[in-house]
Amino acid sequence: MLNKVSFKQMLGGLDGNLGIDDYSEPLNILVDSINNNNKLNPLSSIAFKNQLKDRFLVRQKLHKFISHKNFPDPAAPIFVIGLPRSGTTFLFNLLSLDNNHRSPLYWEIMNPLPLVKNNKQEVWRKRKINLELKFARVIIPKLKNMHHIRAETPEECELIATMNVRSFVYICMANIPEYVEYLKNCSFTSVFEWHKKFFQMLECSGRPNRWLLKDPSHIGHIPEIITTYPNAKFINIHRSPIESIGSFCSLTKNIRSTFSKYVESESIGETVLDFWQHSLNKGIEDRKILPDNQIADIAYSDFINNPINSVKNVYEKLGLDLNIETENKMRDYLITQKSIKKEKHTYSLEEFNLSEEKVSKHFQNYVLNYKF
Repeated sequence: MLNKVSFKQMLGGLDGNLGIDDYSEPLNILVDSINNNNKLNPLSSIAFKNQLKDRFLVRQKLHKFISHKNFPDPAAPIFVIGLPRSGTTFLFNLLSLDNNHRSPLYWEIMNPLPLVKNNKQEVWRKRKINLELKFARVIIPKLKNMHHIRAETPEECELIATMNVRSFVYICMANIPEYVEYLKNCSFTSVFEWHKKFFQMLECSGRPNRWLLKDPSHIGHIPEIITTYPNAKFINIHRSPIESIGSFCSLTKNIRSTFSKYVESESIGETVLDFWQHSLNKGIEDRKILPDNQIADIAYSDFINNPINSVKNVYEKLGLDLNIETENKMRDYLITQKSIKKEKHTYSLEEFNLSEEKVSKHFQNYVLNYKF
């Protein structure tokens, strides 16, 4: 079991240097929930402590960097949203080929400060991150087939939310029902305040025309995003929950199995179904506040069958220009992806005590109103 530690111990002496205290409440709930509901192995104790300490260290550096300075608002972002395992990563990677877009690279999220001053420093940070990722793929072998990460590739901004200890990342690591309930109902205002600070910091190394960002959980936080970024645009990709929920359950099980002596598949099914039903239903309602030119929809089936046509439709809807250079880069990328042999990710709903009927019933409002 994870050693019972106070949040001060978990912070590793950083408390007091992190800005306003918006982290104590979720951290205490997270630690208590981990301790009370899991039989974790020694590796998991190290993983949780190091992950939290590392993110607080990034927050401490960011707080010091940003305090008492005036930075312009970041460039207006585009958010790719949708259920997890619904094609958001594929779409995100394709859109990142547009030179008008900048996305945070994995190494920038994990180790952004101090800002690199030369290519040698950047190469060193990437090398260090890739060594850590290589170790992660050793202990979670199936991860490379479910979510491939490299230090130098664009990555979703969910890990930025871990600086506030409000993130579904932890749901993938352990059975934490009390924390899940907290996450469903807590305010994310401070998450996006820090999110904004993070991108103000990154823009010190270059301001893009637009930020391209991706995180499935953003579907449940549209009002907070619009408060922080009034000109934000959204691309909502839609895939049948029957496919995406089963896939995410499988991903969660593979990660939890690394850290826990016992993993209850049924518990994973219940948690994943409940959390994403809540997030999606909230998103369906909240997106009504958006002007029509700030959100575009893509059906997963249309996107897989004709990615370029889907991208063209999105650009037109959002008032963006897709030039021939970007289109050609996207076509080349698609050809390259087809040539890469990937091990098929297999899973079943039944493994998690779910069925197509049960999933469809939980997502009835979504199923009836959107094309997949």
